[in-house]
Amino acid sequence: MDDQQKPQVIRRATALLRALAAAEPTGATTSELASATGLARPTVHRLLTTLADEGLADRDHRSGRWSIGPELYLLGSLAASRYDIVDIARPVLRDLARTTGESTFLSVRRGDETVCVAAEEGSFPLRSHVLHIGIRLPLGVASAGLVILAHLAPHDVADYLDRVDLTREWGERHARDAVTERLVRTRETGYSLNPGLLVEGSWGMGAAVFDDRDEPAWALSVTGVESRFGVDRRSHLGELLLLEAHRLTRALRQRHPVGDT
Repeated sequence: MDDQQKPQVIRRATALLRALAAAEPTGATTSELASATGLARPTVHRLLTTLADEGLADRDHRSGRWSIGPELYLLGSLAASRYDIVDIARPVLRDLARTTGESTFLSVRRGDETVCVAAEEGSFPLRSHVLHIGIRLPLGVASAGLVILAHLAPHDVADYLDRVDLTREWGERHARDAVTERLVRTRETGYSLNPGLLVEGSWGMGAAVFDDRDEPAWALSVTGVESRFGVDRRSHLGELLLLEAHRLTRALRQRHPVGDT
């Protein structure tokens, strides 16, 4: 394998690992993983076999379905002390859910995407089911991705919008001009609003959580049905989100759990 091929192999293997993670807990067949990654089935089988040899993938020989391997658990446990903030954030999610009645979520930025890593159900009986733990969405899509993108440096935002076409998967409401307009509003208020752009009637709002370099590394969000996001209440929810996001930012910089309020 020459030097030019090596990065491509790594990208393909990474895409497979992400597809495996998205297929948990049931796993996926080789064909399903090929479809999810856009790779040829023989290529997927060859990569999966190599990943399994290294403990990064596992196969149920009765069903033929693949899942993430035990080595990923070991690697993840070592990285958890540095990257896992769920335990610290859990009280914030609970407080937001209890105060608002809406479902609350914590998402983390991973490159050009956000990944939902924690959730807390609200008490209101009608819920939005767009977000769930493990879902990956591009920056600029949904409230978490929008608020993180809005708080990046202007040149990073421009670079991202230059190389990513969100309309291919998310439609014209995610055209560059429309996203830019929402970014402007997000910077003005400090929090983002997703007015049913992914699923009609399912609304969400988000606030950025910053790391010790003042980079927007995570986002808190609340989601619910449209009737729960009237103009007056949006302002109130936005203020709550910003307060709790600031609370979590402070706790993360000190690296200790947030006390329940």
